[in-house]
Formats: sequence, C-alpha cells, structure tokens
Amino acid sequence: MRVLGIETSCDETGVAVYDDQQGLLAEALHSQVAVHAEFGGVVPELASRDHVRKLPLLIRHVLEEAGTLPKELDAIAYTAGPGLVGALLSGICTAHAMAEALQIPALPVHHMEGHLLAPFLAGEPLDFPFLALLVSGGHTQLVLAEALGEYQLLGDTLDDAVGEAFDKTAKLLGLPYPGGPALAKLAEQGSHERWRFPRPMTDRPGLDFSFSGLKTFALNTWQNTEQSEQDAADLAHAFQQAVVDTLAIKCRRALEQTGCKTLVVAGGVSANRALRKRLRTICEERQAQLCLPDPQWCTDNGAMIAYAGLLQLQQHRPVQASPSAHPRWPLSALSDTHR
Repeated sequence: MRVLGIETSCDETGVAVYDDQQGLLAEALHSQVAVHAEFGGVVPELASRDHVRKLPLLIRHVLEEAGTLPKELDAIAYTAGPGLVGALLSGICTAHAMAEALQIPALPVHHMEGHLLAPFLAGEPLDFPFLALLVSGGHTQLVLAEALGEYQLLGDTLDDAVGEAFDKTAKLLGLPYPGGPALAKLAEQGSHERWRFPRPMTDRPGLDFSFSGLKTFALNTWQNTEQSEQDAADLAHAFQQAVVDTLAIKCRRALEQTGCKTLVVAGGVSANRALRKRLRTICEERQAQLCLPDPQWCTDNGAMIAYAGLLQLQQHRPVQASPSAHPRWPLSALSDTHR
C-alpha cells in the first residue's frame, strides 16, 4: 500500500509518499519562516495563501521523486486538525479533490497523532502501550497511548505551551524569529551557576504544566540586568534548564504512575539537545526505552502524516465522508471516534 501525506496545519507545507513495504519513498518540506519573519509570528491569511501556491508544486515533485504515478496511490492522508483553519482547509481541499479524481480514500489525520508516531518512521517497532511527551509551539502534553487511536490525556499545559514559551522568551532577548532554536543555541554559551529559575508545578502532585509564570520570571530577571550578550546567554541557559527539568520531573512521575517501559518524545521541541540528554538519563535510570524522531521529523512534516494515514488504512478506520477542518481537536477525542 502507498499513501500520499499532506501537512498544512500552520506555517510549513509538507508532502510525502510512504509505502508499507519500502518505507518513506520521498518527502518535501517548504518552510514559511521568511514569509512571517517580518511580523514576528505566523499571519494566518499569509500562511493559507502560501500553502495554496506551494502544494501543487510539492506534490508533483514528491510523486516524481518517489517514482509514483497518481493512479498508483492507495490513499491520500491529510492533516484535519488541530491548526489554523485556513491553512488546514488548503490541504484538506487538495487531498479530497485528488482522492475524488482518483477514486481512493481521503484519510483525515490528527496532527498530534502524526507527531506521536513520527519516532517510528525510521523503522522502530510500534509497540503499545507507551507514554508520550508531545512538546511543540502549541502543545505540551503527556499522553498514554494504549493502541492506535486510543489515547488518554494524563497532563496538559494550563497556559503557554513549551514551544510558545521558548519563542516568547527568545523575542524578549531580541533573538530572530523563530526564536526557540536560537534560544537553545544561545543557552550553550550561558553560565550554569548564575541564576536558578523556578520549576513550575513540580512541587505538587499531578502531571499538568504551566510555563506562563516562568516566562514572567524571565522578563523580570532580564529587566534587572544590563542586558549584555552574556546576560542574554545566562538567562537563556537558566530558562532552558528550568524547562528541561520541569519536563523531566513530570516524565519521571508519569513513568512511575503508568508503569510504562517506553517513553516517546515528539514535536518541535523534541529536537532540543538538552531535553534529549536529560530524558535519556531518566530512561536509563528506569530501564525504559526512549524513542525520539530524527531531527528532520521533529517539526511539522508530510512523512508523519503519510505514515499515520497508512496505519489508518491498514486498520480500516472509518473514513471521513466530507472535508472538514478541526482547528481545536483534542487527541483524546480519537478514542471516542474509533469505538
């Protein structure tokens, strides 16, 4: 079976072809960073228009790269949500139009389920149940994955997602958009001893997160410095260490509570090297397996959508009858849909 995947949830246009025997045949990704950089964040209307411009070109390129004719596809998978409604619709309409013309299924994929499955793209065995930490610009969640499409939300962010907190703190320091990766790089030059930021919500039971107060703490600290280059590096290091410690404490707690022996970490922030190192240590201590996506699949991409669609096809999940975008779509809602 061969599936074309289309990802257009926000500001990256991703297309890929995945085969059940040969794996990933081809993929392409167009980033809109240059489009949105001057605004310091994603402009939804510009994102939608750029998806419309780039999708046909990327689809043609990927099919040629994969040596696949449209008639050889068995299904087209697309991101149905969550995300920006206009951006989602650009991919949804393209996928359904192609599927109708080819008389094959159009498969709606939950964006975060795509991320959750991304570590298995390279051939890692998919073995349920496992614990998943989903960390991105819009999500910070701990999820118990009991089976494909069966997800129990254990912990969520009460305010800012971790990626959002990274980006806002980076903007505070005057770093270029997108700020998260720039802050992580700057943190490598910072002092280990100058500041210790709070580890929010780690002194109470539960698995929820909160990063808004940490962001405010960073602001107050920054305003009371000379705002030199070294100040910025030291603050970036202290902020990143607080985030990494907070995520690690919650992951250790979740592993203890669930008894899971596998921790999957996915989403854009899963590329953070300090976080990877800390979680690897925790998993070694608990004799648990750590599954991480290749860095190229940490951010939004078409490969994870094609792979998730293929698994849907293999499991004969119900197919959505009409095009529909779900800008707000809880991952746990998939469990109700597939019962």
